[in-house]
Amino acid sequence: MTYEFSRGCPIHHIDPEQTSNLKIDYSGKLNVFDWLNDIPKGIKKEELYEIRFKNTRKGYFYNLNGLRLDTGDIVAVESSPGHDIGIISLKGPLVLHQLHKLKMSPTDEFKTIYRKAKPNDIEKWKSSIDMETPTMIESRKISADLKLNMKIGDVEYQGDKTKAIFYYIADERVDFRQLIKVLAERFRIRVEMRQIGARQEAGRIGGIGSCGRELCCSTWVSNFVSVTTNSARYQELSLNPQKLAGQCSKLKCCLNYEIDSYMDARKNFPSTEIHLNTEMGKGRHFKTDVHRAIMWYIISNENGSNIIPISVEKVKEIIIQNKKGVAPEVTPLKTTETVVADTHDYNDAVGEESLTRFDHQKDKKKRKKKRRKPPRNNETK
Repeated sequence: MTYEFSRGCPIHHIDPEQTSNLKIDYSGKLNVFDWLNDIPKGIKKEELYEIRFKNTRKGYFYNLNGLRLDTGDIVAVESSPGHDIGIISLKGPLVLHQLHKLKMSPTDEFKTIYRKAKPNDIEKWKSSIDMETPTMIESRKISADLKLNMKIGDVEYQGDKTKAIFYYIADERVDFRQLIKVLAERFRIRVEMRQIGARQEAGRIGGIGSCGRELCCSTWVSNFVSVTTNSARYQELSLNPQKLAGQCSKLKCCLNYEIDSYMDARKNFPSTEIHLNTEMGKGRHFKTDVHRAIMWYIISNENGSNIIPISVEKVKEIIIQNKKGVAPEVTPLKTTETVVADTHDYNDAVGEESLTRFDHQKDKKKRKKKRRKPPRNNETK
């Protein structure tokens, strides 16, 4: 028999009779790249494994039974109460680096891995996944009836269906003690309420970003890093909330992707607060093209103001001359010479259409003029 189910990723096919070689990722997240995989290491009785559950929830467990495990294996692990089903996402020495990043110690107490998932475990796991969406819809109705100012964004059942985690979002503190009693009685499970933020909600729901690709938080980002407006300032981006905010109404995580390269490039740049004294007048910084090493200055004089581009090396020379009391002559940099536009003739796959086919129609419409009717005999010109 073949089981077919999905948990935040495309449909997977599972054969319970072949679970020993089963490797599946149901969360839609990419694994951490194990760059220490090919380094020889001694065999240890106790090894730590990173196991991922639904979406961004992860845990670290000991392999006390000496099982032969690999990345992608589905295993049954210790939980409170009962057991849970998860997927091994990382093993080996790199787990210690992850613990150091999370400020955890290898000597802490970790729960253990019981076994590889059996066919019965897979069946129960599959049925628990199918119950998550109906449970979430029903729990939203219950919280609305209790008039609680909260939103239940996701539900995650434990692998043995004895416990469920309800992820909720709330702006204020919520007293959900009555809600827990109703949920426990309604679904016959142990209930755990866990508050999440707007970023975690976007990662669990998913969507398409302004770049046209699936949201990073729903595909590979597992640990959220704080994003500030300084990242936008370093990259000379306009502080427009509509463009800088993502679907979670927070600053986009991708603002941090290239910030390091911009900060490295700016190390040798002069301060933007320094004004320049030139023959044309006093210059005030306007904007900077970091990767092309060009700075634009507004030169103000009696005749008005003008924006001119100056190379970074030339700005440094002007600052040195200004300290000596000299106002040098500045020649605006010709930026058009540094930008070469590649022109390519467009041909589509068929070779019958042209990108300018609509332009010709517009020209024809412009050429067509309304013909004025000739005046009648009784009308005066």
